[in-house]
Amino acid sequence: MNGIRISIVGILGCAILGGALMYYQLVYAGYAELDGAQVGEIQLISAQTGQPEAAMLENVTGIDTVVEGVRLSGAISFRACFNMMQSQDVLRDTYVGFEDAIPLNAPGWFDCFNARDIGEALEIGEAIALLSEENISFGVNRIIAVMPGGRGFAWHQLNPCGEAVFAGDALPDGCPDPEGF
Repeated sequence: MNGIRISIVGILGCAILGGALMYYQLVYAGYAELDGAQVGEIQLISAQTGQPEAAMLENVTGIDTVVEGVRLSGAISFRACFNMMQSQDVLRDTYVGFEDAIPLNAPGWFDCFNARDIGEALEIGEAIALLSEENISFGVNRIIAVMPGGRGFAWHQLNPCGEAVFAGDALPDGCPDPEGF
């Protein structure tokens, strides 16, 4: 009977260690905190010209799973928080809006980005969503949401091309060649 108890304790110990390692990998491992210079220029698409323009931002901070130029996870791991210099009205009139913006959860330790709060603000029309960059990597767009006080958030979200690839479906018309990425 003691051998069975030792086996059960061993199995439970391995399960607990495995669960803790999996949690660490999902929430902490691979993510790097980024300052404004590391986040790089965040752009918005001009409604008049269709061309990208640098957004005027302050206090930029972000996270991503790119470490020393190597992506450790999928392209949708990027999140950023910042302050916008322009009002929502100016942004709405000047740049391309984005429908169906769905902020993705960030690890809890990146506390400036709360996907639930951002999503609720977008749903009730308190925040506006703008297209920052289409196909930043194949099938992935960069989206920006801006709150009334100028607090802004950026994340990467699958577009219809990316959704089709991940679902195993044929690419919709207008998708770029995936081999070019």
